[in-house]
Amino acid sequence: MLHQRQNNATTRLSEEFLQRKTHEIRFSPTIKQKQAWDYLMDKETTELVFGGSAGGGKSYLSCVWLIFNCLKYPGSRWLMGRAVLKRLKDTTLLTFFQVCKEWELKSEIDFNYNAMSGIITFSNESIIFLKDLFAYPSDPEFDSLGSFEISGAVIDEASEITIKAKNILMSRIRYKLDEFGIIPKLLICSNPSKNFLYYEFYKPNRDKSILKYRKIVLAFVGDNKFISKYYVQNLHKLDRVSKERLLYGNWEYSDDDSKLFEYDSIIDVFTNVPEKSEEKFLSVDVARFGQDKTIIFQWRGFFIEKIYSYEKKSTLQTMKEIERIAEENHIPRSRIIIDEDGIGGGVVDQLPGTKGFVNNSRPIETRKDESTSNYKNLKAQCWFYLAEYVNKGLIGCYKAVDPKVKELIIEDLEQIKRKDMDKDTKIAVISKEEIKEMIGRSTDYGDALMFRMFFIIKKENKLFDLNQISEAFK
Repeated sequence: MLHQRQNNATTRLSEEFLQRKTHEIRFSPTIKQKQAWDYLMDKETTELVFGGSAGGGKSYLSCVWLIFNCLKYPGSRWLMGRAVLKRLKDTTLLTFFQVCKEWELKSEIDFNYNAMSGIITFSNESIIFLKDLFAYPSDPEFDSLGSFEISGAVIDEASEITIKAKNILMSRIRYKLDEFGIIPKLLICSNPSKNFLYYEFYKPNRDKSILKYRKIVLAFVGDNKFISKYYVQNLHKLDRVSKERLLYGNWEYSDDDSKLFEYDSIIDVFTNVPEKSEEKFLSVDVARFGQDKTIIFQWRGFFIEKIYSYEKKSTLQTMKEIERIAEENHIPRSRIIIDEDGIGGGVVDQLPGTKGFVNNSRPIETRKDESTSNYKNLKAQCWFYLAEYVNKGLIGCYKAVDPKVKELIIEDLEQIKRKDMDKDTKIAVISKEEIKEMIGRSTDYGDALMFRMFFIIKKENKLFDLNQISEAFK
């Protein structure tokens, strides 16, 4: 028999399965596991995130769900995936064997694991595929999943994969669903992460706008009565950021060392009061593709006075809007910086005297920054300058900024990371394409904010030139 015990009450999970098995199998879920299980059994939820702090019972729940379905639906096909297959085999697969032992399922009799192929086959011909889901440059479209037809899937440690991997895997869940009388189900397990999990699940759930077919269950180590006290003690010994994520399950923090911006410093932007200045600037990111927006930041010194956002416009319309804002606020064209890549070049051409920002152009040489020659391009140089100014609390923003815009700025800055920080190469940041893979959109607000640094670096360049001249006459 298969029983589920909760609060000393035994609940039947499946009458059909009870009739099919003769030996006793038991699952004693935590309260949060029970909540997740109900979503896994309903006829509405197709994507479920189960995550939060470490030790919440994610791996155990995923293995219980997969084994249960394999036994209940003979001949069904399931997938358990993680970015790196070896990590999956070293962690969650061990939990799988643990559950099998508890459920009196014997290797070579009730199931067989082929380590070479990464396939678990049950005696009733149900199958679990173990699969890596890393976005390999040689397979950007995940063609390796193209031939798969599965009945359901689990993603382990989803903080390590891209939104494309998740979406393509979801599209493969179609094998004999009507025959089994089930709907597509994807169980996504992870600790807090600022990738698609945050933007598609955590944040919409927090704001009560999550799509009906998506659910998220936030599990914490304190919810798991089976966890060792020593495990919890070790979590308390972590650094502050890791403790926020892994002990407290805080989705607003990240322990990614490659990130340029400190989270608390980003939040401070909206309360900082920078030094007063009479110099005014405009920094403009011009919409290029699809859902991209044209964003204009109006500055007084290092204080953002206003932010303008427009759906995609023609170059002429964009030019006229920039011209209007500049005239109304007495901003000279020499202090207007516009993204010159793509159609932004057309806007620059129509506004003589403005500065064009070319992302992949050479970094600007300055005396202050001895590593100038080590930057891969101007974009990387400006992002690192912006990070320095933000992290030092030198940039502020007007308090009446739209809350949605504020959220987007925060999200954009959190996505900026140093690329290949462990390699001895020129200093670079990850590409727009990589960011889109993580959050499904461009960092339009962040880019417009970053362009402001062009004037800072140019000013340092002029001082550098003057110093060179004076040194030459010594």
